[in-house]
Formats: sequence, structure tokens, C-alpha cells
Amino acid sequence: MSPKTYSRALGNISIASESRRSQVVPNGVFGMLLFVASEAMLFAGLISAFMIIKSSAPIWPPPDQPRLPIEQTAFNTLALIASGVLLFYAARVAKKDREKARRPMFAALALGAFFVLFQGYEWVRLIGQGFTLTSSSLGSFFYLIVGLHAIHAVIGLGILFRAWLKIERGWIALHTLAAAQVFWTFVVGLWPILYVVVYL
Repeated sequence: MSPKTYSRALGNISIASESRRSQVVPNGVFGMLLFVASEAMLFAGLISAFMIIKSSAPIWPPPDQPRLPIEQTAFNTLALIASGVLLFYAARVAKKDREKARRPMFAALALGAFFVLFQGYEWVRLIGQGFTLTSSSLGSFFYLIVGLHAIHAVIGLGILFRAWLKIERGWIALHTLAAAQVFWTFVVGLWPILYVVVYL
């Protein structure tokens, strides 16, 4: 191959590599979006089954069951929503200055932990009043649906804590933070729906 032909070939290779498209959505974020979509379908199925049982029951809620803590859980719902708002703010700030994202990220983590602990406290009280998984159809669906959400919330806290540790150590990839935000936004956005459907 002559030097001219060789240089042309190299030039074509460089041009081809430069013309490659950049990612619209990072792989980690795309994978998290797919996972969240599948989990949303799971919750949609559970909510549909709950609504069918509820509408077909002659009396709802069952009269022999303790009253769900509507007011206290409404306050806890606000704490979780505030956590989601703070995480959104932290993600926006991180695009310009990752150091400034530390405090709102920690606040989002703390409010999320408060939500999980408060829900656990309410569960202990309800179980003490005789409201269990086998006490009624309401109890079965309550612990199944709300419990599954609690598992997601605990996993989400682990993801947020890992992201916060990376920020504390001085650096985090923006796509890692974005993936954490997608999962936590799902946890936060799903809860008001569950609150309205299950508690009210």
C-alpha cells in the first residue's frame, strides 16, 4: 500500500470514528428505566387486584380491623415527596458543581430513611392491634403492596447512600447519579398512588 493510500485509509477511519453518534441515554440510566417500567407493571397488577377485591366486598374496610393511620401517613408522604424534590435539586446542582450537591443529597437520604422508619413504626402498631397478613383481605393486600414498596424504598436508600458516599469522596459520574434519581423518583412517585388507593 502506498503512503498516500495508507494516509487516506487512516483519514477515513478517523472521520468514521468522529461521525459515530453519542449516547442519548447512558446505559446505566436506560437499564434502570427498563427495570422501573417492569416494576410499574407489577404494581399496576397488584393495585388492579386490590381494586377488584375492594369493589366486590359488601363492606369496606372490614369492620373488625383497626383503622389505618391516614393522618400520620399523610405527613410521612410529604416527607418522602420532599426527599424526591431534594434529590432532583441535588442532581441539577451536581451538573455544575458536585460539591454543592452533598447537602441536598444527604437531606434527601435522611428524609427517605425517616419515611422507612416511620412506616416500620406504624406497622408495629398495626400488628399490635391485630392487623396482620392473615387477619383479612385488607391486611393481606396492605402488607403485600405496601411491603413491596417498602422493599423498594430500602433498596433505593442503599442506592442513594452509595451515590452520596461517592460525592463525599469527591467525585461521582453524572450517569450514576441519574440512575439513582430514576429509581428514587419511581419510589417517591408511586407512594402517593398507593396512599390514595390503599389508605383512603
